[in-house]
Amino acid sequence: MAGADDIARGALVAVVGIAAAIAAWYLFVVVPDDLAELLGVLLLLVVVIVALRIGGKVAGSLLPAHNVAEVAVEGPITRDGGGGITSPPVGASADDIVEQIERADSDRGSAALLLKLNTPGGQIVPSEDIRIAAQEFEGPTIAYATDVCASGGYDIAAGCDELWAREGSIVGSIGVVGSRVNAKELADRLGLSYEQFTAGEYKDAGVPLKEMSEDERAYLQGIVDDYYDQFVDTVAEGREMDAETLRDTEARIFLGEEAETRGLVDRLGTRDEVEASLEQRLGESVTVKEYEPERGLAGKLRGGAQRVAFALGAGIAGVADGDIEGLSFRR
Repeated sequence: MAGADDIARGALVAVVGIAAAIAAWYLFVVVPDDLAELLGVLLLLVVVIVALRIGGKVAGSLLPAHNVAEVAVEGPITRDGGGGITSPPVGASADDIVEQIERADSDRGSAALLLKLNTPGGQIVPSEDIRIAAQEFEGPTIAYATDVCASGGYDIAAGCDELWAREGSIVGSIGVVGSRVNAKELADRLGLSYEQFTAGEYKDAGVPLKEMSEDERAYLQGIVDDYYDQFVDTVAEGREMDAETLRDTEARIFLGEEAETRGLVDRLGTRDEVEASLEQRLGESVTVKEYEPERGLAGKLRGGAQRVAFALGAGIAGVADGDIEGLSFRR
């Protein structure tokens, strides 16, 4: 892929740069008489630099240098990547990852998708969004587990055509966790009492400042069980496995070798072996392009505003995806 395409890309960038330089020279240097000439030289340089950048993007779009798009899912999966006002995201932002996969899908050079997974899982719906984006990619999709591919990470892998792992990779944890902090005893010691006005018997089920009744416990366990059934069905369909085989894992984790034996992983190998397999699929040498989040100024400002709102207590509902009154659900 390199040779002729590289020469064509370079020629296209050069043509754009030369054309911009000639136009800028005439408009800003030849036409003006005195002081404008000095400014013209500066404008000329600016125009040439901008033109070269534009030319590079045009060349990359028309004559892409890659044929495999790589998108990484690293860290706990949340809607926005976590973090806070003064700290950067600490995990995988589902919205950013979905945007990268969709951008790769629309890129004419991306004949295949390589999804690098190193995640213990996370919020349920954000994990599903990434899996769906991988399923909708037009071309082969290969998931490659590095250190950890567990829970929500395995959910994502179920949306790919093939899952690779290393012998030492941790794979599995096909289960769901529902958790809450019980602060009732602490509140009693501090002399705090719980009062809440609700409409609906189970509206405050799981609130940390009161004891949970057996009916509330059964209700919340039912939600966890429903999430688990959905998870098992999704993996069974995506991996073409028997649902009971998946239930028999009891949400345990396995090292890569045992995961392969159980059918949870298709193949074991290094990154180089994954790329060699992709070369066979595509029938040509592989050149990988790593995709990164693409956010404009408006997006950055919007993200900052959301964090500020959360810190001020105004954005809790938009950030606590999957949480109900102090109860947290995770894959």
